[in-house]
Amino acid sequence: MLKEFKDFIAKGNVMDMAVGIIIGAAFTAIVTSLVSDLINPIIGLITGGVDFSNLFVNLGDGEYATLAAAQEAGAPVFAYGSFFTAVINFLIIAFVVFLLVKMVNRVKDAAAKKEEEAPAPAGPTEVELLTEIRDALKK
Repeated sequence: MLKEFKDFIAKGNVMDMAVGIIIGAAFTAIVTSLVSDLINPIIGLITGGVDFSNLFVNLGDGEYATLAAAQEAGAPVFAYGSFFTAVINFLIIAFVVFLLVKMVNRVKDAAAKKEEEAPAPAGPTEVELLTEIRDALKK
C-alpha cells in the first residue's frame, strides 16, 4: 500500500498540481497587494475617494460611521461595498491569470513551432524509394 501511495504521488500530474497550488498561494499575495495597494487607490481617486469596502446599509437601529463599528456592535448590515471590492478583486485576478495563461500559451506555441521548423532527418525521397523498388523487381 505504501508503494502504491509513492507511485501515485510520483505521477507527473499530481506533482504538477502540487506545484500549481504552491505557486498559486504565493501569487495570491502579489495579486492582493496589486489590488489593495495600487488598483483600489486609483479607483478611489477616480470616484472621489470613495472606499468601496466601507459602504453599507444599516438594517438595524442606531447609526454607525463605519462598517467595522457596525459589525463590532453586532448590528445587521448590508455590506454591499465589500461585495463590490470582492468583484473588483475577482475581475483583476481573472485578468492577470488570463494574461499569464496567454503568455504561457504563446511560449508553448513558439516552442512547438520551433520543433515543426526543425528539419526532418534526411532520408531517401519518395522517387528514390520507388526507383529502388523498381530496380529490385527487375532483378
